[in-house]
Amino acid sequence: MVAASESLVSDGLPLSRVAGVAYARPMDRAPADSALMLRYQDGDIAAFETLYRRHNDALYRYLLRRCQHRAAAEDLFQEVWSKIIKARADYRPTARFTTFLFRVAQNCFIDYVRSNKRHAQTIDIEPESQPHPGEQPETATERRLARRRLEAALQGLPDEQRDVFLLYEEAGFSLEQIASITGCKRETAKSRLRYAVKKLRDAMNEPAETL
Repeated sequence: MVAASESLVSDGLPLSRVAGVAYARPMDRAPADSALMLRYQDGDIAAFETLYRRHNDALYRYLLRRCQHRAAAEDLFQEVWSKIIKARADYRPTARFTTFLFRVAQNCFIDYVRSNKRHAQTIDIEPESQPHPGEQPETATERRLARRRLEAALQGLPDEQRDVFLLYEEAGFSLEQIASITGCKRETAKSRLRYAVKKLRDAMNEPAETL
């Protein structure tokens, strides 16, 4: 059987993604993630590649914004999928596959932080510099500055609040799923998200709204 990682490389799937401003919520898909993972257990490489294509964007954006360093995010991205591949025999559909995937991602990031205490000081993310079609230069400049303010505000959040915010906005998880991934209660996740949103809105000089 050809290793999944080799198959992905041969398909030329891109590993780098630039985080966008708009966040897309995941849509219901068929077959279900858990069914694909069980098929992968039985040796169906195509099932794994479907899972990869389905979730690689959200996973990479999450890791990129957590690390704030492109090379580190790409390394962690590879590490997460490698762990998923190695753990396929032990996978049980007791929770959503995305919960399983992002719990692995969070653990990989925690290990990264422990081994690299200066990770937050090595920022290597440059907001997109290309103007949108038909966009005036002044508007493009304002958008770039807004993105920089947002990135700086994200970095200023406590780790717990930043993690909950990114899981909610980047990955589209519900509060229940976030609580499961982070190991906290739903109300704790909701409180962290509320505080994160308020701080970010204050930093962006936007009026606060009720979450």
